[in-house]
Amino acid sequence: MDQVEKAFDKIDRQNFVLKSYRGMAGIDSPLPIGYGQTISQPSTVKIMLEWLDAKPSEKVLDVGSGSGWTTALLSEIVGPGGEIFAVERILELVQFGKDNCEKIGIKNAKFFQSGNGYGLPQHAPYDRILVSASSKELPAELLEQLKIGGKLVVPVADDILEITKNSTEDIDTVVHPGFIFVPLIKY
Repeated sequence: MDQVEKAFDKIDRQNFVLKSYRGMAGIDSPLPIGYGQTISQPSTVKIMLEWLDAKPSEKVLDVGSGSGWTTALLSEIVGPGGEIFAVERILELVQFGKDNCEKIGIKNAKFFQSGNGYGLPQHAPYDRILVSASSKELPAELLEQLKIGGKLVVPVADDILEITKNSTEDIDTVVHPGFIFVPLIKY
């Protein structure tokens, strides 16, 4: 069993949805988490994590961390030697995600409210960056925060881009069409 499968087996989505939706946590569908945001559908999260290909002991940025579910999954994948930096623009969701992760014993994740740009440049560079909201175009700021050799998985319009940064001037991009996400908003 691969690391993504193990993470899905260990981290129960039910711990990251609103109480009124706990009975629906096993459904392969996005669910509301308040403030106009959703927890993504499990099949989409699973495939994005497979494309991200995070490894043990890596440093990962989780953009649009919402309820903390993807943060917890990433925490499990990178293990105790790794670090997850979760960033969310809505303060109440920053606290919701942090509380949810603390309740299940996640210790290698730090939560931040986003500032005036995308990502969290003060802790860059990152081995991997996962984005869980869609932007109209690729946020160049996130590419700048990615290590050389790192991967960025980001929804852009109705596609998910899987980007490998080979050098500061050279990136490889695989386009996966046909996805819908809440919008990525910059303060």
